[in-house]
Amino acid sequence: MKISNAEIKRIRSLAQKKFRDVSGAFIVEGEKMVSEALASGFEVEEVYRKDEIGEEAMSRISLLSSPSPVLAIVRKPSDTDSGLSGLGLSSGLYLALDSIRDPGNLGTILRAADWFGVDAVFASADTVDVFNPKVVQSTMGAIFRVRFRYASIPEVCTSFLESGGRVYGTFLNGSDIYSADIATGRDFPVLMVTGNEADGISPEVSSLCSDRLFIPPYPVGEPGSESLNAATATAIALSEFRRRAR
Repeated sequence: MKISNAEIKRIRSLAQKKFRDVSGAFIVEGEKMVSEALASGFEVEEVYRKDEIGEEAMSRISLLSSPSPVLAIVRKPSDTDSGLSGLGLSSGLYLALDSIRDPGNLGTILRAADWFGVDAVFASADTVDVFNPKVVQSTMGAIFRVRFRYASIPEVCTSFLESGGRVYGTFLNGSDIYSADIATGRDFPVLMVTGNEADGISPEVSSLCSDRLFIPPYPVGEPGSESLNAATATAIALSEFRRRAR
């Protein structure tokens, strides 16, 4: 299988968001990730294997420091920018991301959302692109299972509150998450908000949080890290929501 220079250039261009937006496609690398893509509902445009195109060609199209044996071009789903459309808010546990900028954090958060069965993840427009190659790789396949939507987080919070739901946020001055009253999403929709890595949840979104939670350190009151990593805090909070639902 011969791959042209023009095709190599097109594939390499997908490292940049502007070209992903124009083409409507993104890159997936690695045996596990490509297998996940092929088994998902995503449309796979093309699969390139090192033993078919050659090691040199694979090294030219790969975005990894050590080229993997297989790379695929996958179509972006059509509903990524459709906000709350078609989801319904009668019950369930949802996650909102308020300006998550680090690709590794977003990928890890999606893995946690997948593990804990979150119904959908909403992200602000300034959150890192979910189809960024670093995000895709760090999801370890979760990107193909978690419903992900870009949306106005204040509007999402308002919709949950108007639907009779609750909006939780993690704050340093919140109530202890292990003793606070927490709804699980069984009877009405529940939204948990994760804030920016450096600045936390924005003032506008903070004002819409009906409940403020705090993940205490151990031992309580002992000096230690100033705060938890955004992805770590998200995973701990989701774990507590699901523990309460058992």
